[in-house]
Amino acid sequence: MDYQRTLDYLYKQLPIYQRIGAAAIKYNLDNTQAIDGILGHPHRAYPVIHVAGTNGKGSVSHMLASVLQHAGYRVGLYSSPHLKDFRERVRVNGRMIPKKSVIDFVATHRRLFREIRPSFFEWSVGLAFDYFRHRKVDLAVIETGLGGRLDSTNIVTPLLSVITNVSLDHVHLLGGTLESIAVEKAGIIKEGIPVVIGESQRGITGIFTRKARERSAPVFRADRLYQAERLTSRQGMTARITGQKTYARLRLDLPGHYQLQNACTALAALDTLEAHFPVTRKAVRNGLSSVAKTTGLRGRWEVLSRSPLTICDAAHNAEGLRHAMRQVAATPHRELHFVLGLSADKDAASIMKLLPRRARYYYCRADVPRAMDAVELAMRATAGGLAGDAYPSVRAALRAARRQAGSEDLVFIGGSIFTVAEVL
Repeated sequence: MDYQRTLDYLYKQLPIYQRIGAAAIKYNLDNTQAIDGILGHPHRAYPVIHVAGTNGKGSVSHMLASVLQHAGYRVGLYSSPHLKDFRERVRVNGRMIPKKSVIDFVATHRRLFREIRPSFFEWSVGLAFDYFRHRKVDLAVIETGLGGRLDSTNIVTPLLSVITNVSLDHVHLLGGTLESIAVEKAGIIKEGIPVVIGESQRGITGIFTRKARERSAPVFRADRLYQAERLTSRQGMTARITGQKTYARLRLDLPGHYQLQNACTALAALDTLEAHFPVTRKAVRNGLSSVAKTTGLRGRWEVLSRSPLTICDAAHNAEGLRHAMRQVAATPHRELHFVLGLSADKDAASIMKLLPRRARYYYCRADVPRAMDAVELAMRATAGGLAGDAYPSVRAALRAARRQAGSEDLVFIGGSIFTVAEVL
């Protein structure tokens, strides 16, 4: 099979959460461990940084990979979901896994994996771990897919665990309270392995510290070790970061205000790793100022065009969208045109309360089964006090928004990773 036929085979044969939701989830690590055994436990061949969290885990993972790469290390990076190409999930020093490697892996292991009947995610984790071993990475940054305790990536014994924060998302899978979600994410804390907590949260941080104490794992709280102050927001963002080390003017190419805490989390993680993987201040500066270029990260407050200013952001839950809307409010514009699509399993009512009333909305449905119908979304939004119309596709909604927007207006695309993916 060629690459496209290989992907078609995988998408058709393996259940994938990105498209069908909860039906793709396996509530144990049995399949992943079976795949890992077939492959000869590849993740044991290199040190791992394991990153979990509701929001920020993708950005923190890419920040860490970028800085470590600029420090001269060969870095594997596993992240999910992908936006345009499946190969975005598996990178070494920013370069996506070659198509041939994907084809060969499927051809070699298809029959053995067929007996296991893995999910798409379980299969992709095996591919990533195996590829990193073949590429002889110095270390790998591994981002969890969902939760932590039962996430397929949680077969690793890392050098460092990182938990960015906790907010309500995937409640039908992880539980309907922050506490229950925190318990799932605390599942990545391992015996004697240091853990960095990105954000102190009342009632939540204690869950992490208790789990760490049970497992004799040293705890480092990033927001006690570092504080960040935004200085400017032109061409990215410049910040003053103080704490264990001081950076008077540190440029971040990821410009969202929420990236300040992510940067502090990444710096705390790098400090914790210093005995094993030291990095210079130059590597920190170069790495954090070029995360998108170095790692290929997209969809984080990404500017698509300037007239009208058109921006997309992959925030897709209430807490993430709250931060994104603060950034929208801080961005100079005359009128706001919002291309909005949601997944059907999201709490639409809670999300609607966060969205600005003084905006024109263009409701759409991404081309995946999990996406909410545009007409239903429009009805819910109207009931929530938002004004707009439904469109037959993401492309049609964006086209209408850009047609109606003036040169000084802002066109924002968001609400769902899938919506952003189609725009990109």
